[in-house]
Amino acid sequence: MARTAPSPSVAAPAAAPPDHAHTVLVLQGGGALGAYQAGAFEAFAGAGATPDWVAGVSIGAINGALIAGNPPERRVARLREFWNRVSAMVPVVAPELLAPARPWMNRMSAASAAVFGIPGFFRPQLPISAWAGLSVYDTEPLRATLLELVDFELLNSGKVRLSVGAVNVRSGNSCYFDSTQMRLEPEHVMASGALPPGFPPVQIGGELFWDGGIVSNSPLWYVLDEAPGIDALILQVDLFSAQGKVPSNLDEVQERSKDIQYSSKTRFNSSQLRERMELKAAFRRLFDKLPAPLRDDPDARFLASASERSEISLVQLINRHDTQSSSFKDYEFSRATVNELWHAGMADVHRTVAHPEWCRATEHHEGLREFDLTR
Repeated sequence: MARTAPSPSVAAPAAAPPDHAHTVLVLQGGGALGAYQAGAFEAFAGAGATPDWVAGVSIGAINGALIAGNPPERRVARLREFWNRVSAMVPVVAPELLAPARPWMNRMSAASAAVFGIPGFFRPQLPISAWAGLSVYDTEPLRATLLELVDFELLNSGKVRLSVGAVNVRSGNSCYFDSTQMRLEPEHVMASGALPPGFPPVQIGGELFWDGGIVSNSPLWYVLDEAPGIDALILQVDLFSAQGKVPSNLDEVQERSKDIQYSSKTRFNSSQLRERMELKAAFRRLFDKLPAPLRDDPDARFLASASERSEISLVQLINRHDTQSSSFKDYEFSRATVNELWHAGMADVHRTVAHPEWCRATEHHEGLREFDLTR
């Protein structure tokens, strides 16, 4: 019998809501691995860390739309409905006695997605359409799903800011569609997840857009560029781990390559943030030592304006869980895997908010503090 979507087996540990002025949820792309983000969101919300800004790429943009486009009491249910729907092709959860066969069952699930598509997400193009067109699959089912599960009036109301990353096909430049700057529609979310050559580019304002993960799979840089002086608890949920074991076969080579490729910008963004914060602090200290005439120098005033104080706690969650889906883990949507990832996200957040360092992440401070509390 098919099981319904993931639900928590234990209540989230009690934790005080963040003291920062803002809570920002940063969601990486990663296809089927996005179920980990959904579980993490459920546990964070249970711990009082509810975002007022969500920035996402690809599947992170879809999860972000489901969060920003629903009232707080309905967000988890909508996430669960989406992940139930996309894992409906292989709804049966295998009993424990079949555990040794799990890798092959996952491989069959991924093959099914490749051949038949995913309900409510994408479907294969007719061969003649795929040959003459720009993609293997049609993503119109995703548009219908978004219109059903996301209240775009609420999403555009400003209650929760949503920013979704894409890349302009013609110019190759990264861009973000932001609900504080424009009205967001299903097309903006679909563009963020339009990974070629599987998915078609999405036309917006006369331009074509592809998946933002082609340029950068992490939206952290956008948040920091948009709000350099922000006072925020930033919850970054990554779906690929930079660190991993040395591969022993070609399948593991492909998996390891994908992990490194899609996690590289995350490491770069974190390093850039750290260096930027150190430079800003150093200039503020220098500025305080300057005599009054030099403080009035145009260059000094410009640097001072670019060095405003910020209070950032960056809490990073990294999906380090092996679902035995190897190199096809980003398009393996079996119910067993979706449930496992959902519960893994919840468990990692439970460990995070139960950790003594969580209190430091939620308190006011100047500069940057970084936390990875699930190792």
